Amino acid sequence: MGRVISFSNQKGGVGKTTTCVNMAAYLAKAGKKVLLIDLDPQGNATTGLGFSKSALKKSVYNVMIDEEPVKENVLATEVEGLFVLPSNIDLAGAEVELVYKKGREKVLRTALEGERARYDFVLIDCPPSLGLLTINALTAADSVIIPIQSEYYAMEGLSQLMNTISLVRRHLNKSLSVEGVVLTMYDGRSLISRQIAAEIGKFFTKKLYEIVIPRNVRLSEAPSHGKPIVLHDPKCMGARAYSALTEEFLKKTEDVKGE
Repeated sequence: MGRVISFSNQKGGVGKTTTCVNMAAYLAKAGKKVLLIDLDPQGNATTGLGFSKSALKKSVYNVMIDEEPVKENVLATEVEGLFVLPSNIDLAGAEVELVYKKGREKVLRTALEGERARYDFVLIDCPPSLGLLTINALTAADSVIIPIQSEYYAMEGLSQLMNTISLVRRHLNKSLSVEGVVLTMYDGRSLISRQIAAEIGKFFTKKLYEIVIPRNVRLSEAPSHGKPIVLHDPKCMGARAYSALTEEFLKKTEDVKGE
């Protein structure tokens, strides 16, 4: 049974999609079969994996609103073992349409019931909001990875996200947990980056990953080429960081299994 992990932070521009896409790619490179679900109407994970949103006729919208099978809407990517359930412009209306659906918070979980066994990991890129799409992702997930930018406003809104996770755990998904917290856009020379890292470390104790993701030009330009960093520039500093982060994630996952 594949593990389902949501990548969530309602604050935009924190490296959420970059982290989801690149961890998915490195998990596939490690021999895992991975499905990335792009649940963000902006569709950045979809374009970051080389697909044109405007050219796509099928997407996660068709799964959630039209109740089509996941496997009929999944696309293979350039990375062997990595598949994507893409987003397109239709998803922008899904938030409203879901309001009228029975069991609206559990639509994605229901859709994934027959699919989890096909994959080692299912990663969900959530929209930068706490609406019904994100609630669906958290209800379907085993755990959440929270990317946080190393800047002054990093903690802003974090309590709201934690409150949402708590509410989902109480009412919709009792087994939901915080998988880990990733510090992104980190500048070790900056005092504020180090201070934010220390604050987040106090707040999340053992949940903060040791590997931090640095600011890196090659990382930021990779999506415009429609490639994860492992294909765009596997030797750059950002690629090495995501490779190491994925290794740390896998080690922690194996350690939990062994307990």
